[in-house]
Amino acid sequence: MSFIHPLADVATSSIGESTRIWQFVVILKGAKIGKECNICAQTLIEGDVVIGDRVTLKSGVQLWDGTRIEDDVFIGPNVTFTNDPYPRSKEYPEQFSGITIKRNASIGANATLLPGTTIGEYAMIGAGAVVTKDVPAYAVVVGNPAKVIRYVNK
Repeated sequence: MSFIHPLADVATSSIGESTRIWQFVVILKGAKIGKECNICAQTLIEGDVVIGDRVTLKSGVQLWDGTRIEDDVFIGPNVTFTNDPYPRSKEYPEQFSGITIKRNASIGANATLLPGTTIGEYAMIGAGAVVTKDVPAYAVVVGNPAKVIRYVNK
C-alpha cells in the first residue's frame, strides 16, 4: 500500500505499490508514478510525467510535462528540470522538449538540466552542474557546461 501525506495534493490515480508521497507535494492528473518511490516534501509533478520504480525525488524538485524517468534513479534536492528551449510568457511550444533520465542515473543537488537532454544509464551528474547536452551512459559530469570527467562501473 502507498502512503500519501494528508498535506499532499495528489490528482493522479496512477501510483505504484509502496510509494511514499510526503507533505506539500503536488501531483497533477495523468502523472504516472512507479512502485517503491520516495517523493519528498515540496515537489511538483505535472500531468505528462512518467516515473519508474524505486525512484527517489528529493525536496524542491519540479518535473515538467514531457519528463521521463526510468527505474532506480536518484534526483537530489533542488534539481532544476526544464522543458521549453525558448520560454516566453503566455507563448507555448506545440510540444514540450522533455528530459529523459535512464535507469540507475543519479543527479546531484542543484543541477540544472536543459530541455531535450537524455541522461544515460548509471550516469552521475555532479552537484550544481548545468547539463546542456546528452550525457553518455556511466559518465560522471560536472561544471557549467557539464563535461565528462570520468566513467563509473555499475
